[in-house]
Amino acid sequence: MTVYHFVGVKGTGMSALAQILDDMKYQVQGSDVDKRFFTQQALEKKGIRILPFSRTNIEEGQVVIAGNAFPDDHEEIEEAVNRGIPVYRYHYFLGELIQKFTSIAVTGAHGKTSTTGLLAHVLQAAYPTSYLIGDGTGKGEENSKYFVFEACEYRRHFLKYHPDYAIMTNIDFDHPDYFANVEDVFSAFQEMALQVKKGIIACGDDEQLQKIHANVPVLFYGFNEENDFQARNINKSPEGTSFDVFVRNTYYSAFHIPTYGDHNVLNALAVIALCHYEEIPSDVIEKQLLTYEGVKRRFSEKAVGNQILIDDYAHHPTEIKATIEAARQKYPEKEIVAIFQPHTFTRTQMFLDDFANSLMQADHVYLCDIFGSARENRGMLTINDLKDKVENSQILEENDVKVLEKHQNDVLVFMGAGDIQKFEEAYEQQIVAKG
Repeated sequence: MTVYHFVGVKGTGMSALAQILDDMKYQVQGSDVDKRFFTQQALEKKGIRILPFSRTNIEEGQVVIAGNAFPDDHEEIEEAVNRGIPVYRYHYFLGELIQKFTSIAVTGAHGKTSTTGLLAHVLQAAYPTSYLIGDGTGKGEENSKYFVFEACEYRRHFLKYHPDYAIMTNIDFDHPDYFANVEDVFSAFQEMALQVKKGIIACGDDEQLQKIHANVPVLFYGFNEENDFQARNINKSPEGTSFDVFVRNTYYSAFHIPTYGDHNVLNALAVIALCHYEEIPSDVIEKQLLTYEGVKRRFSEKAVGNQILIDDYAHHPTEIKATIEAARQKYPEKEIVAIFQPHTFTRTQMFLDDFANSLMQADHVYLCDIFGSARENRGMLTINDLKDKVENSQILEENDVKVLEKHQNDVLVFMGAGDIQKFEEAYEQQIVAKG
């Protein structure tokens, strides 16, 4: 029996794909570095072997799936190639796998992970659904009708996919280490749009997405009246958000989501539009939206003493603004304390002013040192360049998190795509030790 060996199995996409193949009764194992990642828990729960990197992991009868972070001269990839063992890059393998199902790619600069998770949650109540979410969650159903997956635009990886449907949440300039400008990002999405086979669900409030051309129907969703699917009568409260949906100006149904901020209304609208197109009954959609608990590292909250601690992946100015807005909706009586770790020097440099403007929506701001990539040129930039632009902000050191104790009864929002969690964990340990 073929064994699927994952090189870099702890990566979020790789971990999710390994879980899917395991669920589909394939033999799966993987290798990675010794450091512990949050994705390991799901792999260990399924009994998927995780080995340290070694040429000896490569054996006859395997198919090797290689993570995008590892070069062609990585010892295991090199060994497999030398021995004539098939090697697929992650996105190539996924592109082949999705052809067996009605596939739905969820893409966009922001909101991919949350929308993928929400769509999978709704669809699986109607039909068997497999899904791959960018938070490391994957589920495989042997008799799946649908395959819902997150499709990332970085390095144009999503051009390896030819899905039946695509949800496009927005187009924004990000990944400045790869894309030249927003026009370059748009060109990637435009190319992707031409590969979609049945239909595109796109946010019509996004001026870039309004320009998308495709060979299939494009349905627009959003707050503006010109959209095919429009949210009206929006009511925000600390319990969540309620709204009515109109399809081409005709009332369709009322929905409530237990989440916060305009961005979550838009994510829900995208899911409603896709399900409507696939003729999923509205009562199924309503019920599933109510019970959605979210994905990892997206507004994940816990109470510690009198404080609320929120962990969020926000690492772009647009996302920071949305996360702070959501925290204000849920906790209107509390002060919002932003603890932010910039991710990559290139992104920090490119969006320095935008980061400052977004962070200043919070009542207090703490900045952690920039989480850099080994592959980038760091230049002269430091966290102090951002601090100088954010009034009254402070630098937060991992060994001095006790300064956060003074924000009693407040909401502490830890944001970033690097290892911001270590600051939150250090703070929690401080509170526990204090007893």
